[in-house]
Amino acid sequence: MTVKPVASFSADDDAALLRRYRQGDIEAFAQLYQRHRLGLFRFLCGLCSDPALAEEVFQDTWLSLIRSESLPRDALLFKTWLYQIARNRLIDHWRKHGKRQGLQDAFDEQVHAEPDSQANPEQQLSLSRDQQRLQAALDDLPEEQREVFLLRAHAELQLHEIAELTRTPVETVKSRLRYALQKLRRLLADPAAVEEVSA
Repeated sequence: MTVKPVASFSADDDAALLRRYRQGDIEAFAQLYQRHRLGLFRFLCGLCSDPALAEEVFQDTWLSLIRSESLPRDALLFKTWLYQIARNRLIDHWRKHGKRQGLQDAFDEQVHAEPDSQANPEQQLSLSRDQQRLQAALDDLPEEQREVFLLRAHAELQLHEIAELTRTPVETVKSRLRYALQKLRRLLADPAAVEEVSA
């Protein structure tokens, strides 16, 4: 039995896997889940800054996919469709609980990054400080810029896919991403700026 390397999959493969799953191939679902679970969870954590809520919405997203018999439209890639489901589930949760928290921006790197057991204490301290600086910089981004940045960084969506998912013109998505990257570069290049933001 040969296993296809994970790095070589494409959007077409995702659509084919989803079709196979709809025809009863459980292994096809396992492959889809493995490919998209980490990016989707990181995206949700970045939006809601609550790992427990992110986990709840994450599970609800996959359950919605399992229960649904629909397929993404031809023009919509599986990944874009999956992230749209997750985004809608999170918005539904906020509405149900009577609070629109906005697109929260705290992203907890510790949820996703295992400490390097080979790193010495100085390296671990440096990594921890870098993570804190990144967290503070993400916290300082406006909601719309943060969402676009997270969709690009964690979902690895193309600009036109982000535009379709967020129902925003492509040029606006480009601008938001450009401003987010500029601000992140500035904040991360100047540790004092991040300290001022987080103070």
